[in-house]
Amino acid sequence: MANESPQQRRIDIVKVDYRNPQHGQQLVDLLDAYARDPMGGGEPLSIEVQRTLPQRLAAVPYAHSWIAYVDDQPAGLLNAFLAFSTFKAKPLMNIHDIAVKSAFRGLQLSQQLLQAAEMEAIELGCCKVTLEVLSGNEVAKNAYRKFGFEGYELDPENGHALFWQKHLDYTNL
Repeated sequence: MANESPQQRRIDIVKVDYRNPQHGQQLVDLLDAYARDPMGGGEPLSIEVQRTLPQRLAAVPYAHSWIAYVDDQPAGLLNAFLAFSTFKAKPLMNIHDIAVKSAFRGLQLSQQLLQAAEMEAIELGCCKVTLEVLSGNEVAKNAYRKFGFEGYELDPENGHALFWQKHLDYTNL
């Protein structure tokens, strides 16, 4: 499959309706496949996340997701969330997850998913689209560069932006 051109396959990019049970299950299945991959952390989604994710996303008005279908099979996923740029006083779209099942790689699905997110961001008046990528994920970095993404810096003397995190522990409260 991976060596076939996109012209040989029917590819559809569909905005996820979180309240549609089929969309919800496909979103969970695609995200779980990504989570199990080394680039997604290598661990399956918890049963709780698998059970509740679509309903929880439906309650988040700034959540946006798309599924890429290849010949009616769910093959890729992009999850994004609106945020706000204080420097531009406009919304921005952050791509939180983008994944393509290994059997469907090479069909340019990531580019088509990114295009769908970009078009929505433009419609919503966003000033930019952001994402984070693991420094060792050269395949993803190449796909993002191809689409026009680049490292973020305000002043080259101060270096590039870094994405950091801190997990919250509610047991000590």
